[in-house]
Amino acid sequence: MHNRRTFLALAGVGALAAACGSNTGRQGTAPPSTAYSAGPPPSDAPKVTLQQWYHAYGEDGVQEAVKRYAASYPGASVNVQWNPGDYDSKIVTALQNSAVPDVFEAQVKIDWVRQNQVVSLDDVIAPVRNDFSPAVLAAQTVEGKVYGIPQAVDTQVLFYRKSLLQAAGVQPPQTVDELIDAAAKLTKDGVKGFFAGNDGGVAVLTGPLLWSAGLDYLKNGNREVGFDDPRAATALAKLHTLNANGSLLLGAPADWSDPGAFVDGLAAMQWTGLWNVPKIRQAFDDDFGVLPFPRLDATGAPSVPVGAYGAMVNAKSAHVAEAKAFVKWLWIDKTDDQLEFATKFGFHVPARQSLVGQANSLATGPAADAARFVRENGHLVGGPVWTQQSNTALSDAVAKIAKEGADPVEQTKTAVGVAQAELKRLFG
Repeated sequence: MHNRRTFLALAGVGALAAACGSNTGRQGTAPPSTAYSAGPPPSDAPKVTLQQWYHAYGEDGVQEAVKRYAASYPGASVNVQWNPGDYDSKIVTALQNSAVPDVFEAQVKIDWVRQNQVVSLDDVIAPVRNDFSPAVLAAQTVEGKVYGIPQAVDTQVLFYRKSLLQAAGVQPPQTVDELIDAAAKLTKDGVKGFFAGNDGGVAVLTGPLLWSAGLDYLKNGNREVGFDDPRAATALAKLHTLNANGSLLLGAPADWSDPGAFVDGLAAMQWTGLWNVPKIRQAFDDDFGVLPFPRLDATGAPSVPVGAYGAMVNAKSAHVAEAKAFVKWLWIDKTDDQLEFATKFGFHVPARQSLVGQANSLATGPAADAARFVRENGHLVGGPVWTQQSNTALSDAVAKIAKEGADPVEQTKTAVGVAQAELKRLFG
């Protein structure tokens, strides 16, 4: 089912998107926002009709909630369209050819901006811009301008069974080598040590492995390749070690985004989404913990990938001003609805830092730990300038390293070359 968790895999090599870096320290009530000039029309003016698109969230209640939000908007008639299936391709096609939808959720791509397909929302977000951490906004920012208002944040973390680690004399791993050793020691009695997807971790661990070494997809304002460094090959080679030593669960009935392998006792540790906390808690009560992906070594850093769809406005819309006013009303002004959207129907972190403290579901235990990881260790996977061509090249390289034992230096060099060519295409 296409849902929020799918969004976190869209980059192919990991969890797409926006990350929380520094914390503003503000908790409690969200800051007030100032009036926006394209506000609701006078009561005697005819209302325009706006078309708003969402992908098909898998959680019960989301569709009804967003329709309720739209119906309560005083400034326009808003028709919500639910889009099962390949939503992302549908958005790409719509932006090229159509004035519909007026408002939609996505993560901006630089090509959309270059082709004048989306509208800058700097004026909409300005009053509360600092309530979003810089890295959350980075997922919606191209060349300094914001094109999407982040809606809710998802992340992935390392879940582990406390009792199984204690029985094996294993401490929660703090480095990649400790993770490899722990996975080996926990592999016994029909239980594998670690599950990170049926592809052996290629899709979801590429970003965390780069970050573990203190590297990234891009650097220097997204103008240079961020993994053109010998440490990248060293980090990515660790995934081959995990795949080759028999400690990874492969061929699980459900993939990494589902907690089934962990809940059913097939693996002692699993890399999966924060959204699975309720099911895991139901299965194990307090017998689990969560960690960020560990650092490679003393000069690296722990990490979690963080994703957030943003509300965006179609530049071809016949009602751009009205669409911007609606986006401001829903995703800037209506903080109660924003909190509900993030926390009532699934297990997500509010995009606004001032709302995190109001989320009861994130107040204690592993959920509170994960919210802290988002704030302190969050990273953007790729981002608006990281293109599909670059992504495919890196993903192919990591798959060959992990599954075939291909030379990590040569494979990394090949991916660097493709990414450099893409940056040259974009920036000259």
